[in-house]
Amino acid sequence: MPSPSPSPSPSLSSPSIVGGRHELGQNFLTDRRVIDGIVALVAATSGPIIELGAGGGALTRPLAQLGRPLTALELDPRRADALRRELGPDGDHGRRVTVVQADALVWRYPSSPHVVVGNVPFHLTTAIMRSLLARGHWTDAVLLTQWEVARRRCGVGGSSLLTAQWDPWFAFTLHERVPARAFRPMPSVDGGVFGVERRRDPLVDVAERAAFQAFVGEAYQGRGNGMAQILARTSRPLPVERGRRVLRALGLPAHVLPSRLTGEHWATVWSAVRETPRTVRRRGASGGRD
Repeated sequence: MPSPSPSPSPSLSSPSIVGGRHELGQNFLTDRRVIDGIVALVAATSGPIIELGAGGGALTRPLAQLGRPLTALELDPRRADALRRELGPDGDHGRRVTVVQADALVWRYPSSPHVVVGNVPFHLTTAIMRSLLARGHWTDAVLLTQWEVARRRCGVGGSSLLTAQWDPWFAFTLHERVPARAFRPMPSVDGGVFGVERRRDPLVDVAERAAFQAFVGEAYQGRGNGMAQILARTSRPLPVERGRRVLRALGLPAHVLPSRLTGEHWATVWSAVRETPRTVRRRGASGGRD
């Protein structure tokens, strides 16, 4: 575990900026146990660290103790300046910590392997996730978001469309629920910590990503009594009987919903769709009963 983090500087502990700013969607993490848990997850990875939304530095300080290059992004210029004075080139951690006043959605990320960590502003969760998943080079991410978002990203109770579209290239792992009282100001919902790891061996060739994601999007919006019928009605139709056989081989019923498929399931279904001759698609894609 990391060594205890240094005490906050006077500028960061003043009442005027100790809480997050509502207009920036800031809910600062104050629970020491949760902070230590997130830092421990990052410590299990390797490489330079990019922190999204450093805020008052609750994560930044213990992350700096890991001894790895750390770039802390913060949109609020007051907080960025305060952290830079404390942790920048002239601070206790020398040149290992770089504090940048920047928007995480538009900042130019490194073109070499790195790890991403952050207490994501709740109102920007989807935008940041989409941006992050579309970027190359990062290997691992440890994120704190709304609890329900964390659950859906990790497929608990069914995967979201976003997760299903990226599952072949990333593995999502749910770690813990974080009570609302762990933040200041306290949000109206609990948070959740989850990890994202880039797969070393993708389940689908990256060259097929756009086609695969469009196909999954069609399936999520498709009509029918479960996947067997839905698959027969996409623009790349898989005949109902063929769909039933593919699903059965995966241990899934014909009426399973798209949200219940894992990345491995989608990769197998996609392979079957790609391998189905167009003549067979036209002849057998019209429907059938489950």
